[in-house]
Amino acid sequence: MTGRERILAMLAGRPVDRLPLMPITMMFAARQIGVRYREYVTDYRALAEAQMRTAETFGFDYVSCISDPAREPADLGAAIEWFDDQPPAIDDKQALLADKRALACLKPPDPLSGGRMHDRVCAAALLARRSAGQLLVEGWVEGPCAEAADLRGINTLMLDFFDDPPFVRDLFAFAVEMELRFAKAQVEAGADLIGVGDAAASLVGPAFYQEFVWPSEKQLVDGLHALGTRVRLHICGKTRRLVDGMGRLGCEIVDLDYLTPLAEARAAMGPDQVLLGNVEPVGVLRNGTPESVWTAVAECHRQAGARYIVGAGCEVVRDTPEANLRALCRYACEAPAAA
Repeated sequence: MTGRERILAMLAGRPVDRLPLMPITMMFAARQIGVRYREYVTDYRALAEAQMRTAETFGFDYVSCISDPAREPADLGAAIEWFDDQPPAIDDKQALLADKRALACLKPPDPLSGGRMHDRVCAAALLARRSAGQLLVEGWVEGPCAEAADLRGINTLMLDFFDDPPFVRDLFAFAVEMELRFAKAQVEAGADLIGVGDAAASLVGPAFYQEFVWPSEKQLVDGLHALGTRVRLHICGKTRRLVDGMGRLGCEIVDLDYLTPLAEARAAMGPDQVLLGNVEPVGVLRNGTPESVWTAVAECHRQAGARYIVGAGCEVVRDTPEANLRALCRYACEAPAAA
């Protein structure tokens, strides 16, 4: 099986020759080709080269366009802080929607207009050409809560849930519309699957998640499926109280951070949901040994069962020892596909 075939077979419930392997790498990938992270996030050719090199070196089954959450805000005109060898950051002190009234005038940018969104679309196209159908190509968009936090400021958004619920719903609707346009361009460029990162959703309680976040995430997931693509949901942080709702979104893959036990997710989501993760990226994958990494991923596999994809809880840290990452990869290659 090719890596792409292996992942698609897992998602379809068909037999696989081994467990699929889909760790998130960004700064780690940039280091593989010796470029500063600023170059990785601003030049799609560097990103594609780094992703291909990493996949080939470690035997990944996919390549990804993920890099940072500042692409959409940058194209909307938000204030972005740039760093030589760290991810760009949105400046909360100059939030684009500090004045809520500005939302009425905000228009979703054209993802093919030459900005940072276009750079990611170009990455998807180049990765599709370079991988030649052997590896699955993953595009990426921000989820509605994460995007709203980027545009409004995370602390202000949390107050908005109490102070102005209609505004929150309007802001989420804007985010969903923009992300579907962005995803459509990536799918047309060659992405096989769209990752959705909604990190800020982990900061709301289950009541607000069900009332505000879940309906917008569901609209986004349904819209992505209408484009003919597949969905990988990743919410950084502790989501133990949200797993039931996450499982009802209909995503092909639910990618969990290490703070949420896979056994709890499996119990809440049922036997058919494909789970991905969730070895602790720092405490185990970076700071452990090859033996402790193997033990940790084996426990993840045991908790998740057969419908499982190997990966870390979040991004593989830049200075993760290669021997440790190889241990994680070796487990995918050598362990029985059934837990």
